[in-house]
Amino acid sequence: MSNYFDDAGDRPTWFAVCTNAKQEDRAYYNLHAWGVECFNPKIKEYRRNQFTGVATQMPKPLFPRYIFARFDVTRSLHKVSFTRGVQRVVSFDEKPTSIDDEVIALLQARIDTDGFMRIGEPLKPGDKVRVKSGPWKALVGVVEREHKSNERITILLDSLKFQSRLMIEKDWVEKIS
Repeated sequence: MSNYFDDAGDRPTWFAVCTNAKQEDRAYYNLHAWGVECFNPKIKEYRRNQFTGVATQMPKPLFPRYIFARFDVTRSLHKVSFTRGVQRVVSFDEKPTSIDDEVIALLQARIDTDGFMRIGEPLKPGDKVRVKSGPWKALVGVVEREHKSNERITILLDSLKFQSRLMIEKDWVEKIS
């Protein structure tokens, strides 16, 4: 184990931290309180109330039970490993496994202004899409426009007998070729 610590030097490096179940935020805030740089990417998940049909947005971890922390392994591994909410630092052969700065930078670059990670390709007018969930599942249409909220789009549905517009959550559609 000492060889790893000698190779690591005393520069902060990114590591994946396994958290206790549903304690990503707790681990993040506790590590942050120690002065450890952390990254806890989240996505939006839309859920519809089964009775009212109203869609609500729920923040969800991109990687459930995992966050990223940047620290000097020789000085802070013990403190990080025993922080409330943390189960362990991801290791192989009992050596903490670092993550390249470029990988974290790539993930951080996909964070939108609202603090959530963008997933999938951006949609623009004219893109052909298929509804992947909700009551209109499997319908195909063309993106007409994006709404100011940036979370909903209007798609033009085309059928043999009619043509109609549908305003829908962006996360409910996928781009097709």
